[in-house]
Amino acid sequence: MRLIVLACAPVLFLSACSQPETVPAPPPAPEPATILAGVDLTKPVRALGTEPFWGVELTGTEIIYSGVDRPVQRAPQPQAVIQGTTVTLAGTTAGGTAISVMLAATECSDGMSDRTYPLSAIVKVGDETLTGCAASSAAILSSGESGPVAEPAQPAV
Repeated sequence: MRLIVLACAPVLFLSACSQPETVPAPPPAPEPATILAGVDLTKPVRALGTEPFWGVELTGTEIIYSGVDRPVQRAPQPQAVIQGTTVTLAGTTAGGTAISVMLAATECSDGMSDRTYPLSAIVKVGDETLTGCAASSAAILSSGESGPVAEPAQPAV
């Protein structure tokens, strides 16, 4: 009996000293994509269209809709839902009007200028659907009257 206990002692000792198998922690959740067709969606973005003339500003906190002979409407800007090459934002104004903005990573021309924008836009305000183009607000302000609407060059650091 002593021989069995002595023969088993090293096995028992090693098994008592072995550490439990650790399960690796799951990898951190990936950061949501914030760039669509070169446009940083964390910065202000402007969508615009013609016939009728309209504009939507995505400020980061608000969706602001305006149009010729139309009242300005504001809604809290929700988290963007990004699926592949499109992003969708949907909210409701204080007056109860539904407003949604869908941006797609397809080059767009507004049909009236010689500008090309990196994003196409579909905006729904209540029952009305508007189509147009979009880019970052900074790119629209810094681009010329023709050619691509592109992000302004960043100064070298």
